[in-house]
Amino acid sequence: MEDPFDWQVTASGAVRVSRGGRGVAVIGGRDAQRLLARLGRDDATDQLLLAKATGNYKRGNERR
Repeated sequence: MEDPFDWQVTASGAVRVSRGGRGVAVIGGRDAQRLLARLGRDDATDQLLLAKATGNYKRGNERR
C-alpha cells in the first residue's frame, strides 16, 4: 500500500488513526475496544479494518 494508515492507542483507550501524517479519526468507546481486539494480526487486514473504521475505503464508484 502506498499510503498506509497508522494507529496508536491513547491513554484513555481511544484509537487515533492517521494517514500520511495527518489525523483522520479518533475512535473511542466500544468501537475502539472491538477494533483493538481485531488489530495486529497482519498488515493487510489491519489496513482494511482501519479504512472501514474511518470510512476511507473504496466503494467502487470512484472516478479515475
